[in-house]
Amino acid sequence: MPKPLRLFKKIVKRVLGISNDITIERLKKKGLKVGTNFHMQQGCTIDESHSYHIEIGDDVSLAPNVHILAHDASTWWFLEHSKIKNVKIGNRVFIGSGSIIMPGITLGNDVIIGAGSVVTKDVPDNCIHAGNPARFIQHTDEYIAAEKAKMNVENTFGEAFSEKYNVSLQDKELLKQMAAKHGTAYLK
Repeated sequence: MPKPLRLFKKIVKRVLGISNDITIERLKKKGLKVGTNFHMQQGCTIDESHSYHIEIGDDVSLAPNVHILAHDASTWWFLEHSKIKNVKIGNRVFIGSGSIIMPGITLGNDVIIGAGSVVTKDVPDNCIHAGNPARFIQHTDEYIAAEKAKMNVENTFGEAFSEKYNVSLQDKELLKQMAAKHGTAYLK
């Protein structure tokens, strides 16, 4: 389709409120189970055709471009069947940007998945996994304790410093300086 025609169709769809975006509500209607306090950033993909095989717990965050898959069509041309597996994500889970959760995976409670990871094996409670394929890095409670010990009055900032409050250039510079001075700044 020529570019001007694609652009025109996109504008018409926007005006009419028609979207190709997959929404959580639409996935829930198809059987996705999602707990409370779920956050999903832009570019995430939750396997729409098999969303009823996916269960997500409470207090879960998906960073940008996370993929959660419940099927594997690699067998289609050979068997004329795709493999389907359930995916379960526990409570208090963070999945880093660009990560892929493969079919059949269970992520326990209090889990962190590092950015860019490909999770091919179950992750038990209280664990951080990262890499391709994802492997154990350390226990979540140890990581959180170490990070908490690094927090101080200079490098810890309240919600007023977040982008949603139109942070001034001066405050952005302060955040940048404290991150450089302390190696990390912490933002609520």
